[in-house]
Amino acid sequence: MHLIDAHQHFWRLDRGDYGWLTPEAGALYRDWRPADLEPLLAAHGVRATVLVQAAPTEAETDYLLRLAHDHAFIAGVVGWSDFEAADAPRRIAALAARGEGRLRGLRPMVQDIADPGWLARPDLDPAFAAMAGHGLVFDALVRPRHLAPLHARLLRHPDLRAVIDHAGKPDIAGGGFDGWAQDIAALARDTGAYCKLSGLPSEAGEGADAGTLDRYVTHVLACFGPERVLWGSDWPVLNLCGDYGGWLALARDLVRRHAPEAEARIFGGNAAILYGLEFVS
Repeated sequence: MHLIDAHQHFWRLDRGDYGWLTPEAGALYRDWRPADLEPLLAAHGVRATVLVQAAPTEAETDYLLRLAHDHAFIAGVVGWSDFEAADAPRRIAALAARGEGRLRGLRPMVQDIADPGWLARPDLDPAFAAMAGHGLVFDALVRPRHLAPLHARLLRHPDLRAVIDHAGKPDIAGGGFDGWAQDIAALARDTGAYCKLSGLPSEAGEGADAGTLDRYVTHVLACFGPERVLWGSDWPVLNLCGDYGGWLALARDLVRRHAPEAEARIFGGNAAILYGLEFVS
């Protein structure tokens, strides 16, 4: 089995475009670079990663693409573009060209946008159509309040490959389940979206165990099926509430309980299919 981490980040403070990254972010407020992650990948047998944006700028996307060029374990990049720009399709085409095959998706930072209905705005149609046209995956960084607009957006673009980051960030620590569960079920039923088992420790808080996460993981697997679920670490954000090896082991334990026959797909094969990582057998 070839393990793929379908969701990790790098950043460098002196780049200056991470508006959310302040000293209040604690342990995250430092540079996180490939040299910090590579020993963890080697220790846990992770062959490749998908590197995901953390700043709403195309300059950061170019930085991530350079890292992917220089580090073979980065199998693909999910970047950012301005979906509201009048020339959004041209911008997306230019990013795809600069990516030289390394740009595999785009991610507007929806969770930080004030308008909860932003995703459903008709003026964004050209940007999403351009993504579909260039074969780019839409990584949906959303919270439960965004799931209904996400449903509307994906119904407009049945040819757009999409994945819900962090399972839509359910409020695990607060016991939120029912509304999230209904909207997740509708997305799985009505669209072709995938769902990432990533970020759940952050939503649960420090000390989360299999018992805390079980019903959320069970629901995701029941709705999407093991063929549309993929694992990601969300490293280094993960470090605020856990560690790489601990989350990987916990996630594997949960998958073995509920979908043991699909472990290889959830921890590698599905990411290869979704993001078009043909080199992974």
